[in-house]
Amino acid sequence: MEDKNVILVTWDFTEKSEYALEHAYIAAKSLKAGIALLHIVKKESEIQSYEERLHGVIADHYANRDIRPTALVKAGNIFNTIGESAEESGAKMVFMGTHGIKGSQKFFGSWALKVIANTKVPFIVVQAPPTGEMYRNIVFPVNFRKENKESINWIGFFSRHFNSKIHVFVAKHTDSNFIKGIESNIMFLTKNFKIKGVDFIMENAPGETDFVKEVADYAKQIKADSIFIVTTKDIGFTDYMLGAHEQYIIANNFDIPVICVNPKPPKIGGSFSTSGS
Repeated sequence: MEDKNVILVTWDFTEKSEYALEHAYIAAKSLKAGIALLHIVKKESEIQSYEERLHGVIADHYANRDIRPTALVKAGNIFNTIGESAEESGAKMVFMGTHGIKGSQKFFGSWALKVIANTKVPFIVVQAPPTGEMYRNIVFPVNFRKENKESINWIGFFSRHFNSKIHVFVAKHTDSNFIKGIESNIMFLTKNFKIKGVDFIMENAPGETDFVKEVADYAKQIKADSIFIVTTKDIGFTDYMLGAHEQYIIANNFDIPVICVNPKPPKIGGSFSTSGS
């Protein structure tokens, strides 16, 4: 793709893909970006037929929109090809529609995490259509993990482009080591948010139940339009199967969109910037 100012929408010809596209339209307006619908097939021989099908969807339903999406069909798998396509196209964001964790889909959250783990830009997971303007009130749950500090540049990105207000929701712990980690994160975030001119407030979680549940309840209570998380660094097979906390936030019961960003990889002969510029 030649357009380096584009938003990717994963497309599987379902209603959930349509929800993701509607969210992408909102983001594209603020970012002045194009939109590409990305469908992944298993074999190279399938690309042409699915390109024709995708072009047909665009012509029938989206030709008269302010932004006409382009079609992008790649052979591969969802765990690697989405991230590769995002990097090749210079995508600003990736949107994906999901069904959450319900019944036989209880492991979906871990599946989504594995998809998200290979992207270097914000990956927004949605379960429902947008309800209005997006990314104006974002809940950012903060605990003791050092990865929380890697939110700074991406939070600044949303603050600049979407005029976001960040509701920092702080976990409650009794363990002294965890408390020190939280205090370190809060000091770091407060200092850098002020430097970047981020509009933010801080609220302490009650600590009466699981933090993940309190995050979703808080987001619902303040009518937040999204939740922002930094995924766990070096997440492994055990985390996928037993349930890293992110997967339950991603599949929250209130259908609140979740903005996922990955920690920066180690610097090996180069660097990766999360400046969002």
